[in-house]
Amino acid sequence: MRGLWMIFLWVLVGSSPVLAHSAPPAPSQVAELAAVTVSGVQPGPGMWKVSRGDHVMWVLGTLSPLPRNMRWQSRDLSQVISQSQQVLLSPALKLKADIGFFGKLFLLPAAYSARKNEDGKTLQQVLDASQYARWLVLKQKYLGRDRGIERWRPIFAAQALYKKALKTNGLSESGGIGATVEALSRRFGVKLVPVTYQAVIERPRAAIKAFKRSGLNDAECFSRTMDSIEQDMPAIAARANAWATGDLHALRQLPVSDRRGACVSALTDAGFAHQLGLDDLPARLEASWLKTASLALESNRQTFAMLPMDQLLSATGYLAGLKAQGYAVQSPDDLEADPAPGGSAGDQPPR
Repeated sequence: MRGLWMIFLWVLVGSSPVLAHSAPPAPSQVAELAAVTVSGVQPGPGMWKVSRGDHVMWVLGTLSPLPRNMRWQSRDLSQVISQSQQVLLSPALKLKADIGFFGKLFLLPAAYSARKNEDGKTLQQVLDASQYARWLVLKQKYLGRDRGIERWRPIFAAQALYKKALKTNGLSESGGIGATVEALSRRFGVKLVPVTYQAVIERPRAAIKAFKRSGLNDAECFSRTMDSIEQDMPAIAARANAWATGDLHALRQLPVSDRRGACVSALTDAGFAHQLGLDDLPARLEASWLKTASLALESNRQTFAMLPMDQLLSATGYLAGLKAQGYAVQSPDDLEADPAPGGSAGDQPPR
């Protein structure tokens, strides 16, 4: 059933529902600038503090990608988790299709075939000549002689290319952050709380057929992905390094690629997404997180949570939603500039 989930989940949720909409860079040849990443033990960023009265939630901003050879060792993380009553996992979408084991077995071939172009067309046939020429250069650099991918839809070919480019440039999609947090939670016996929005696909076979028939406008996603690989890798690596070294100023200043926004729009704007009710999932997921976070803040003296860094830095992100509900929200910079007097347990992350 994993093939079905990959089709609908690949970019609908991703690492952050916040989308960047900067102007697309002009096409160019493959950039020669090296994407240099840090390695070894790194502290990561400070945490945001959300509070009301003596109830506090410490929030870690996550980022993807991160340096592959980094070993994250936050000086605050262990103590914050050990003193918390709950750990809220990163928000995630869960799709459910109640079709049983044999239904899943028979559905798999259809799910995997959905990533291919209709009528057996190749990328050369569905892309314009200039785009395909760029693709051939990048494919040779990062994927080699992979013939099967030539029949994939552009949106899936772009994702495969991007993942390989990240790996080649010393980057990792997850950095092991979630696994580290979950391991510490289990060590200290702190309850892990998944934050999910579950969408039910009642007719999965029909959903796959609708997806295969849909005319995805994914050429923009394909183009923006190649732009990111050709031009943005040094900036992507710099953002990864800024997270690793805890440089929030750089994270705020460095440009964010709009690749994800173009790819999300290709799916959410498609007719099949409207038919299945999947076009407003990011908003539903945000509402689910805000509800869970508010309940945790009311119930627990201390809570730890993870959110994509964009949600913390954005004026319209999830933390802005909590601020609108009357919670005090302080960034690591705020806490360093104006530490609360008295040194009580909730004033600063425990050292």
